[in-house]
Amino acid sequence: YGAGAPELAAEISLSTASYDFGPKLELYRAAGVQEYLVVLLGESRVVWYRLAAGNYLPIQPGSDGLLRSVVFPGLWLDPAALAALDRARVLDVLDLGLRSPEHDAFARALARR
Repeated sequence: YGAGAPELAAEISLSTASYDFGPKLELYRAAGVQEYLVVLLGESRVVWYRLAAGNYLPIQPGSDGLLRSVVFPGLWLDPAALAALDRARVLDVLDLGLRSPEHDAFARALARR
């Protein structure tokens, strides 16, 4: 049985962006969802927010263009590859994140619980 809000909510949005960034964003904020990821198909764009001090702030890509989860260290996304439907690159970047020292430390901390 689950309790409380999920740490991460992810959505694919084509015609519901006004709802996804309006009422739904507010609902997730009030519930305490720590990260909210939206793939905007019509714009070939990815928006990833993190909850900080009660407000959503966009996660900015690193100098390499990758988006990185704060809540789940090692969860990395290449938004340009996703927009280009470059499945191999999307999976390669995910694999890189899962092999990162940050993810290793995160996984070890979870195993200790």
